[in-house]
Amino acid sequence: MRIVKREDRQAQEHAALSGDAAFSDETEGRAFSAEPDFLRTEYQRDRDKIVHAKSFRRLSHKTQVFLAAEGDHFRTRLTHTLEVAQIARTIARALGLNEDLAEAIALGHDLGHTPFGHMGEAALASSIARCLGIDAADTRVEGLYRHNEQSLRVVEVIENAGRGLNLTYEVRDGIVHHTGPVRPETMEGRIVATADRIAYVNHDIDDAIRAGLLREDDLPESTAKVLGADHSSRIETLVTDMVSTSARTGDIALSDTAWNAMGELRSFLFAAVYQSEPVMREARKAQSLIAALFDHFVANPDAVPGEYRAISDGDPVRAATDYIAGMTDRYAVRTYEELFVPRPMR
Repeated sequence: MRIVKREDRQAQEHAALSGDAAFSDETEGRAFSAEPDFLRTEYQRDRDKIVHAKSFRRLSHKTQVFLAAEGDHFRTRLTHTLEVAQIARTIARALGLNEDLAEAIALGHDLGHTPFGHMGEAALASSIARCLGIDAADTRVEGLYRHNEQSLRVVEVIENAGRGLNLTYEVRDGIVHHTGPVRPETMEGRIVATADRIAYVNHDIDDAIRAGLLREDDLPESTAKVLGADHSSRIETLVTDMVSTSARTGDIALSDTAWNAMGELRSFLFAAVYQSEPVMREARKAQSLIAALFDHFVANPDAVPGEYRAISDGDPVRAATDYIAGMTDRYAVRTYEELFVPRPMR
């Protein structure tokens, strides 16, 4: 039996992948030099670093949309991440691109998400704005906390007691640009950006049906005609469309028809699910909890663990932000209860 070494895998990439792929032996490198691995390519190493990171493990107890306590089968931030990685690998393989790079980006793209999903992200941004004296209606508020930028901070600074994970440039670029106006430089990063949307639009529908907020026949008939009438059909249609369109255009893209149908579904979800009273009721609780924790830790910086204070450059807002953003849902609730809920004397 022959050992397949890193050099063999690099040669396989050049022999098998498209010329548009990001080849692991042509990476722009890491912030700090590191000896090459005997068996793994650079992107394989990045994938493994992310999987073994503490922030990755915590994703299993962070909300996607519905609080995990409501049922064992609702998505968490971790299951969302795995679904994005699976979709991204399928598309990358079909287009002859680098699956390892796509997977590494996908696994790391949401490491900076707060507890309680996007509602927690908005609450943290609002709390920072209030602390800085910025009006809640100011357009700058949203930019005060973005989970993609925090994901980059996690892998560059927060993990390993301030040393970060020392990932390759291509993985870091894909992580920070998986959302927002700037596109990733690599084709693999662009795949993850769209795979993220494909995953969450479809699994949020699935979870909303499970929660009793939707029925399948509540979805817009126009989208069913384009994408299909059930969960697996929609994903298959979108993945196949993306592969075909990307191969035809030479860039990562969905057809206008598929993109518009997915956008229509996303708009429907905002109205029917994300802004529904059951979800918003829990959102208000989560936002109050995040705000209370933030105010407490800014006012009491010594209560923030030393590992976060050490990387904050003496900024209590930065330290509180990093600490709270890294919390799981249940840890945030437990911390809130310990700080603010009275307990009987023993």
